[in-house]
Amino acid sequence: MTVEATPRAPLDRMALAESARRVDDLLADLPVPPARDVAQRAAAATALDGIRAARAAYVDARAEEIYDELTDGRTRYLRIDELVRAAARAHPGLVPTDEQMAVERARRQGEKEGREIDQGIFLRGVLRSPKAGPHLLDAMLRPTTRALALLPEFTESGVVRMAAVRLERRDGVAHLTLCRDDCLNAEDAQQVDDMETAVDLVLLDPATRVALLRGGEMSHPRYQGRRVFCAGINLKKLSSGDIPLVDFLLRRELGYLHKIVRGVLAGGSWHSPLIDKPWVAAVDTFAIGGGAQLLLVFDHVLAASDAYLSLPAATEGIVPGAANYRLTRFTGSRVARQVILGGRRIRADEPDARLVVDEVVPPEGMDAAIDSAVTRLDGDAVLANRRMLNLTEEPPDEFRRYMAEFALQQALRIYGADVIGKVGRFAAGSA
Repeated sequence: MTVEATPRAPLDRMALAESARRVDDLLADLPVPPARDVAQRAAAATALDGIRAARAAYVDARAEEIYDELTDGRTRYLRIDELVRAAARAHPGLVPTDEQMAVERARRQGEKEGREIDQGIFLRGVLRSPKAGPHLLDAMLRPTTRALALLPEFTESGVVRMAAVRLERRDGVAHLTLCRDDCLNAEDAQQVDDMETAVDLVLLDPATRVALLRGGEMSHPRYQGRRVFCAGINLKKLSSGDIPLVDFLLRRELGYLHKIVRGVLAGGSWHSPLIDKPWVAAVDTFAIGGGAQLLLVFDHVLAASDAYLSLPAATEGIVPGAANYRLTRFTGSRVARQVILGGRRIRADEPDARLVVDEVVPPEGMDAAIDSAVTRLDGDAVLANRRMLNLTEEPPDEFRRYMAEFALQQALRIYGADVIGKVGRFAAGSA
């Protein structure tokens, strides 16, 4: 069975559904991707390329119309996971159904059809839209249901313990401790969920004035008893197919990281609908990948003199979140390219580290330096000034345009043959 490439002119809703059905029928008749022969791989690639071109044309032509339909004229706020599910129901063939995604989730990364690429096509079109895109960003800045449920407990006790993050308020300072001690705080969907919950709680809690993020002590044999900030994306989880595009890669950027920059959209007041607070990060041992990305959204960053930073995403084959958007303004173009394209590791005690890190202190001096940093940020004029700095350095429309392209490019990368090969070898070697 063969499927002709779909023309690039926008199809109507019924024609798109029919074209997608024919491609799905073809794929259903084939073995899983790793078991396909050369001819079968070519047939699948041609069919997928055609239907994806049709999907891109469809959403590019109708993004605002589709978004308004799904959100009742932008009166409802749907998070990205809710939005893609609503689109699947309303526009058959545009994005994968819940049933198709359930099949994908049950497979290892190298065995999937790559249906998340279709989610990336759709979300790129929505985020590109000058009306739908800002509304979707606002939807992602609203507090999560989980955080709202935990808020009374946190405001009363000042303590919430989750699988990946411990949150404790002391004297107006919220201490967020990354506590996945078995995997060096490597990032996965659980960590993203816990971090967004914690960030929401910090921002919503009226007794919190400043927030601090630090890695906890590790039980990992190589770093037993030492604090570690973050080892980046969990490559074992990526190889096993457990690093989703929507619920990890996009939620992370549009959710808690963006909330650290902008604040949480939770009523606020007449002078600002957003509630934001100053943030401090303290790096012990290393900040790799997503850990280094985190530092780019904090107001003050400390690092122990024996720590290092790196962004190995390009050598791993993926895009390092919004680091490509943010790092250049910290380091300049040349250093940013060395770090992102060349995998350069920057030691905290070398001069270039001071482009990203505000203070480098001896390991034994970290606690005192942290206390001093949070005190300095607990000032009356800090909030207004950080808000104006962030607005200047990261205008919402520029961030939105970057994230639109990121939604698709990252989806393509996580299904690249080079990525699947590299993370498969890593998982096998560390088993």
